[in-house]
Amino acid sequence: MSQLKTVLSNKTLMIAITAWFIAQFFKFTITAVKKRKLDFTLLVSTGGFPSSHTAIVSALATSIGLNLGFGSPFFAISVVMASVVISDARGIRRAAGKQAQILNKIVDDLYQKRGLKIERLRELLGHTSFEVFSGAILGIFIALLLN
Repeated sequence: MSQLKTVLSNKTLMIAITAWFIAQFFKFTITAVKKRKLDFTLLVSTGGFPSSHTAIVSALATSIGLNLGFGSPFFAISVVMASVVISDARGIRRAAGKQAQILNKIVDDLYQKRGLKIERLRELLGHTSFEVFSGAILGIFIALLLN
């Protein structure tokens, strides 16, 4: 139990998790307003505005920089890690989402012409540059606010 208290008292970790939660809540709220429909899966899903992956790693790196110094090796590690996560969110997962769109069109065509019922792939996987930028700003803001 004391280890759980230690983890929960880690301010940097709690700031990063808070940034993730706020980004997910924004996704949920914005979609609810736009589509006038509640989709609770958005509270834990990937893709969309803002990027919660970018928010969490930006908040983490900013908090580490503020607490341990921007010249610390821990800040350097967190920036490198953030760069990999952001690159993945913007590049690789975005490309996979586009491929899923094309494959889903093929699946639809096969269903219409041959009656084959194949499960559709998830298309919203990655992020646009704007979604990533917004996640970074949100994460940095949360870290500055809560530190």
